[in-house]
Formats: sequence, C-alpha cells, structure tokens
Amino acid sequence: GNFDSFYAQGRRFEAEEVLALTQATRSLLPDITLSVTVPHILELDRQVQLAEELVKAGADIIQTEGGTSSNPVHPGTLGLIEKASPTLAAAYEISRAVSVPVLCASGISNVTAPLAIAAGASGVGVGSAINQLNSEVAAIAAVRGLVEALATVNRSVLGARR
Repeated sequence: GNFDSFYAQGRRFEAEEVLALTQATRSLLPDITLSVTVPHILELDRQVQLAEELVKAGADIIQTEGGTSSNPVHPGTLGLIEKASPTLAAAYEISRAVSVPVLCASGISNVTAPLAIAAGASGVGVGSAINQLNSEVAAIAAVRGLVEALATVNRSVLGARR
C-alpha cells in the first residue's frame, strides 16, 4: 500500500521512519517479498536516496506514490496526467537508481498506466481507480481499459526490440 490515507489525517512518514520499519520488517520476516513505499512528501532526490537505502535494507520492490499531492487544473486526459505526474516522476528517477522492480501507484489510470511503464516502472498499482467505482460493471470496464492500455505499451515495446 501507500501512505495516502494517512496524509489526510495529518500523519507523515519521514525517510528515517520508513527505513526503520523496513529494517524491522525484514528482520522479523526474512523470507517474504517485501514491497516498500517511498513517501512522495520527500523531495525527489531524497526519494531516490531512500529507495537505494531501502533496497540495501532488504526491500524487494519499491513503490512510488503521489496522487494526493497534485491538484489537476485541467479536465480529461490532461488532468489525469497532471494527477499522476508526481508518481510518474518518482518512478522515472527511482527505476534508474535501483536494481529491483518499481511499482508506480497513486493516481494511476488507463491514461497514465502506459506512461508509468514507459517511465521505467515494472508494474502499476490502481486500487483507487477500481475500488472507488460504484458498480461491478464499472469496475470490470475500468480493469479492461487498464489491460488494453498496458497491452498497447507491451506491443510497442516488443515491436521496438525486434
């Protein structure tokens, strides 16, 4: 998960606390796959530094976030890109600094999921894009849209590698 739900309550997670939690978790559970979120409240260079420290502490996956920090001013596609820009920027920078997979989450939609992969993410987190919908039919449609968007990226990447 990410820290987005805590920010609304005034709870912040600083780098030192996230690192300490990661070290404690790895110590208690040495054999699990450990995914750790880098808080978007940190400056981007500090996010990258923390990601490197988290990998050294045993994180197997680094997750980015940032959808709650952006306030899109445009509707439609441009607004979706504005909303995802903090997590996309973090995915871009962090994926170039660490050797583990980066999961881009928070504010990701069918428009921005392909951008996340292009930025260097190995995968995307889309919980809010699905679980805030008001019907099962809407959720199915959203998942299909995401799958189609990601399939387009995969075809483009595979075509470029031939």
